Amino acid sequence: MEIVVAGRHTQIPDRFREFATAKLEKVAQYDSQAQLVQVEVVHENNPRQADTAETVEITVRGKGPVIRAEASAGDIFSAFDVAMGKLMQQERRAKDRRKSKHKMTRRQAQAFDQAMMGLTTPPVDAPAELAPPPTVDAELLEANGDRVKESTLAGSPVVIREKVHQAEPMSVEQAIYEMELVGHPFFLFVDSSSGLPSVLYHRHGWTYGVLRLETVPAKASVAS
Repeated sequence: MEIVVAGRHTQIPDRFREFATAKLEKVAQYDSQAQLVQVEVVHENNPRQADTAETVEITVRGKGPVIRAEASAGDIFSAFDVAMGKLMQQERRAKDRRKSKHKMTRRQAQAFDQAMMGLTTPPVDAPAELAPPPTVDAELLEANGDRVKESTLAGSPVVIREKVHQAEPMSVEQAIYEMELVGHPFFLFVDSSSGLPSVLYHRHGWTYGVLRLETVPAKASVAS
C-alpha cells in the first residue's frame, strides 16, 4: 500500500510525514484492497481562522469504492487525528457492510434498498450501516487517473476547476454506499439501469433524492 503526503500552500514537516505514515499503516488492517492512501494538507492564511487553519483530507483508493475523511484544526497533528478517526469509522462501516451483504436474503436486500431510498423504514434484520493544485489554464493528471484543469473566466478573476473522473455505471444502492463513504452531500454517477447521468443527494434521515439528466434534442430554429 502506497502512502502519499502532500501540502497545498504549505510545506510538510518530516515529523508530520513520519507521524501520518505510521498511523495510516492501520488502514491495511481494515481494507486489504487499499492500494493508495493520499493525505493532503491545506493551510489557511487568514488569521481569523487560526482555530481551523489546517485542514487534512485523507483518501483511500483501491479495488473497492473510494473512502475519504476530512477535518480542520489549529495544527496539522490535531486535524490529522480527527480525520483519521472519521476514516476508521468509514472503514469499519465498509467492512461490516461487506460482511452483512453476504448474509442477507434476497427479500432482506430488497427491503434494505427501499429503506436506503427512503421508501420505507429499515427492517429490523437489515445491517446497520497529490499533488499541488494546477496552475491557471493548466491541466494535470492525478494519481487516480482523474484529469483536473483550472482556467479563468474571460475578463474576470473567476477561476473554474474542472475534473474528469472515470467511473463504471452503478446502481442507486451502490451510489448511496459510495457517497456515504466519501462523506459528500451529493454524488455524481451513471445509473446502470437507465444509462442516464444522475446525481444522488442526501435529504434528511433515511431519505435520498436522485436527479437524472435526459438529453432533449434542440429545437430547429424557425426561419423568419
